Amino acid sequence: MGIRRFRPTTPSLRFTKILDSKGLTKKEPEKSLIFPLKKSGGRNIYGRVTVRGRGGGHKRMYRIIDFRRGKLDSPGKIVAVEYDPNRTPPICLLEYPDGEKRYILAPLDIRIGDEVTSSFKPETEIKIGNCLPLRYIPLGELIHNIELTKGKGGQIVRSAGASAVILAKEKDFAQVKLPSGEIRLVQLDCRATIGQVANIEQKEISLGKAGRSRWLGRRPVARGLAMNPVDHPHGGGEGKSGQGNPHPVSRWGLPTKGFRTRKKHKYSDRYIIRKRK
Repeated sequence: MGIRRFRPTTPSLRFTKILDSKGLTKKEPEKSLIFPLKKSGGRNIYGRVTVRGRGGGHKRMYRIIDFRRGKLDSPGKIVAVEYDPNRTPPICLLEYPDGEKRYILAPLDIRIGDEVTSSFKPETEIKIGNCLPLRYIPLGELIHNIELTKGKGGQIVRSAGASAVILAKEKDFAQVKLPSGEIRLVQLDCRATIGQVANIEQKEISLGKAGRSRWLGRRPVARGLAMNPVDHPHGGGEGKSGQGNPHPVSRWGLPTKGFRTRKKHKYSDRYIIRKRK
């Protein structure tokens, strides 16, 4: 998938850069692997807004993705590459010899007709799309969809263009460098998929107009500076005034704009060798 640019025949098209759908082979999703998503509009079960700036948007169907890769030692043939509105990378439709179909995240450079497999065996081939334990993946190999708990399914490195790399193996753990720069210990029995996630051009996208954000379910959010003092700590003042506060805060007075919100004593600290940048 590449980036599609437009001639500036309208003001919005001047800056619009969206993904080209040339690499996609199928428009309609597999009916047995979808169900409708119910929108919340950013509201909880009591009807109160808990996430601002959410609402509207196009109706979506959720595609059931096989992050667990539980179909073991059975080669799945890639029969389609599809768009998924619920995530940044495209997805692949696999068809197994018994007729079962499953969706997986599309790795970079995967082709229609390729076969991928999932296994715990050490003789599994190291090729793009295959899923196997970190124990049997060589150092320096690009991986994605990494498990943090054995058998739970991939939880990290799943967005478009993302990849991690195994730096070292020691005792029961592998040192994995994540896209954020963090180096983390992951158990060798946890599995990962070989290769980089497809759609590395995702970061080049420019929506071009406010309407395209509304299609995604994102509503306008007013700046704190533009509010009244009753609505935000940065609000008020005569004319165009600054925030006044030497430490920028959120609407509820919590530090923001770069403030680290991670707990100081989190359970996973012992697995982190080097923190993210």
